[in-house]
Amino acid sequence: MTGTPAQKDKSPFQTAAQRKATREAKREAVLLAAVRMFNERGFHATSLDDVATSLGVSKPTIYHYLGNKDQVLLECVSIGLSQLQDAAEAARARPGKGIDRLRFFLERYAQVNMEDFGRCVIRTGEQLLSPESAARFREKKRAIDDALRALIEEGIADGSVATQDPRLLGFTLAGALNWPARWFDPTGPLTREEAARRMVDILCTGFAPR
Repeated sequence: MTGTPAQKDKSPFQTAAQRKATREAKREAVLLAAVRMFNERGFHATSLDDVATSLGVSKPTIYHYLGNKDQVLLECVSIGLSQLQDAAEAARARPGKGIDRLRFFLERYAQVNMEDFGRCVIRTGEQLLSPESAARFREKKRAIDDALRALIEEGIADGSVATQDPRLLGFTLAGALNWPARWFDPTGPLTREEAARRMVDILCTGFAPR
């Protein structure tokens, strides 16, 4: 017997697309386990053996998907920085005044910093990385700083942002919105979105009575 046509179409082997999807899913699982351990324990206190054990795999599996510990950390912070870059691009594409685009970016910036990979960006000092990886880390962070400055300058140009020092304003905003990476509790009374919106409200309107 050769089986029915339907049975013939069912192959026990994965297609190339299925193999790629499976590999990506495994790689993402490794990254998520690693970034959560880095955030909770610190980079030095986390070993790839710890990450492998949490997933029920061997350390060579980690090397297979991501490489050594430095490469794993660089990938984690790169994902967080890519999320921030995506937020900046989305902000630039929005209609409205410069202040509207800036507020959109600031809220998303804060939200990313309260998520796994964004928290890793804030908690990672470049001294933890190899010189080559540290240089890439600085370059990616500089691009985010430049994007924030550009949004501020757009607001200044259309009169919706009032500041004499866009550079200082950029540092102030980033500094304030980086710290939720350390204090935000996802089990607390505020969601990430609510916390981000309230913080940006304070930063944009101030807190002195009028």
